[in-house]
Amino acid sequence: MALPRPKSPLGLISDTVIPGLNHASYRQHSLHDATRDWPETNCYVDLWIEVLNSLGRSPEAGLAFTLAQDFEGDHFTFFKYPLEDLAALYGVSVTELAIYDSVESHVAEQIARGRMALVEVDAFYLPDTRGVSYGVEHSKTTIAVNRLDRVGRSVDYFHNAGFFTLDGEDYDGVFQREGHISKRPDTLFPYVEFVKIGAGEASPEDLRRTSLDLMRRHLALAPRENPVRSFAARLNEDIHWLIQRDPAFFHKYAFNTLRQVGANFELLGSYLDWLAQQGESGLIEPRDTARAISSGAKTMQFQLARAVNRKRTEGLPAMLDGIASAWDQTLGALRSRYA
Repeated sequence: MALPRPKSPLGLISDTVIPGLNHASYRQHSLHDATRDWPETNCYVDLWIEVLNSLGRSPEAGLAFTLAQDFEGDHFTFFKYPLEDLAALYGVSVTELAIYDSVESHVAEQIARGRMALVEVDAFYLPDTRGVSYGVEHSKTTIAVNRLDRVGRSVDYFHNAGFFTLDGEDYDGVFQREGHISKRPDTLFPYVEFVKIGAGEASPEDLRRTSLDLMRRHLALAPRENPVRSFAARLNEDIHWLIQRDPAFFHKYAFNTLRQVGANFELLGSYLDWLAQQGESGLIEPRDTARAISSGAKTMQFQLARAVNRKRTEGLPAMLDGIASAWDQTLGALRSRYA
């Protein structure tokens, strides 16, 4: 049996968390500008950039986590805003949502309480992935539900670098409703979080101070061995079997390696820009070398794609030398100043 439709603490029924948002007129944050090397990074970070922006908060202040990225043996760290950073900077608390009834009924409960739900869904049913996953490929991703209409079977949601809407059969698929083809007796509940939104982020000075404290903490967690050189050694092994795989697999490999390191350091460059705007000095050099990692990874991704297509892979790992040197310069400059 579905849970009853709840009332908010004020006694009012609500189906929207952030009022006034319209997918047709929504404007992305500048971190998703089309002129960037990586207008999209990964689904979780991109989603939070847009949620924070829509809440009137500064996504750049929380990007210190980019300093701790490492090469994990088969991929670069899938970087995310740490939950404790979101709480410290923005007064936003994120907790796992216990699911024991229909997902949509639990989401409705939280929205009525002014809380946004982050739901793990199948991109096969997300219209904003048209041409990539929508109706083509089943893949896991996360959306943040801002508005839910259970009667009209529609939701407005944040996903990747934007704000969108879906309805009808897509609604049924996203929420694995009874009778839908994706709903089987052995279907597992998805992972869902809910977000308690505080009154607002700290004052500019407190935000700067807290961000710098977090930056020092993440800098202390940064790898001591150069992760780009570790990846170069692994690529020397991977390339022999990578050229045997189909093109679709190459895109997954590139996403989890070159795109993740490139996008991570482009965000670090934006973070250092934000710190400079708050009055921090001496950040031009590490900002520029962070951006060199970003642009170098983008170029390397094109070169790797061409090499795999032609099955001519000589010298590819050596092409990462410049990116590795830029990593040394970036982390060296920041450690010298803040460690």
